[in-house]
Amino acid sequence: MYWRHVDEYFGGFLKCKTGVLFLIREQPSKEQTRKKIEAADIIYVGGGNTLMMMRLWRGLGVDKLLISAYENGTVLSGISAGAICWFDSGHSDSMSFYNPRNWKYINVKGLGLVSGIHCPHYNSKTLGIPRRKHFRDMIRKTGGMGIAIENNCAIEFIDGQYRVLRSKNYARAYRVYKNGGEVIAEQIPQEKELAPVETLWSLRRKA
Repeated sequence: MYWRHVDEYFGGFLKCKTGVLFLIREQPSKEQTRKKIEAADIIYVGGGNTLMMMRLWRGLGVDKLLISAYENGTVLSGISAGAICWFDSGHSDSMSFYNPRNWKYINVKGLGLVSGIHCPHYNSKTLGIPRRKHFRDMIRKTGGMGIAIENNCAIEFIDGQYRVLRSKNYARAYRVYKNGGEVIAEQIPQEKELAPVETLWSLRRKA
C-alpha cells in the first residue's frame, strides 16, 4: 500500500508526524474521525474508487469535516480520486471496480472547493480505455470547464492563485471546454510564479 511510502517519506525522511485514517477497515467513531482531521496540518487523499469514497464521506459526515478543515487553513492534497474530490466533479473510472468487463467513465460529484470538472491521468488508460477521448466527449455533452492533468503533473492552488507543477518535462495540464460544437484542449502554461486563479477561467473562449 502506498500509504506506507507516504509514511516512510514524510515520517521518516522529513521527520513529520504522520497518521492514517481508515474509514472502512477500522470504522472509527465520528469523534475519532473529527479529531484526526482537525489535528492535521496537511491532508493527503490517495486514489481508488471515487464514487464509493464520496458516498462514504457524505454518509459519515467526512465531507463537512474536510470543508471545515479547508476553511481553517488545512492544506488539502491528493492524487487521482484524491484530486477529483476537491473539484466540483471529476472524470472517474469507479464503475470499473464493479464490472471490469462492461463499464464506462462517469462524472462523480466532489466537494466543490475548486471549480471545474477534473480529469486525472489524462494521458493514460483504465483497463485499456483511454481517458483523453472520453473526457472530451464528456465535456462535449455536459459543457463546463474541464481541468485535465497528465501523469507526473499537478496544479497547486494557494490563496486565490495557482501554478502548474511537473516532475517530468513532458507532463502537461489542460483546460478542456466546448466552443460552439468543438471541444478545445488548451495547454495551461507552467509559470514560475503563482498566477491569479481568475485567469484560469477567464481565458475560456465564449461559445
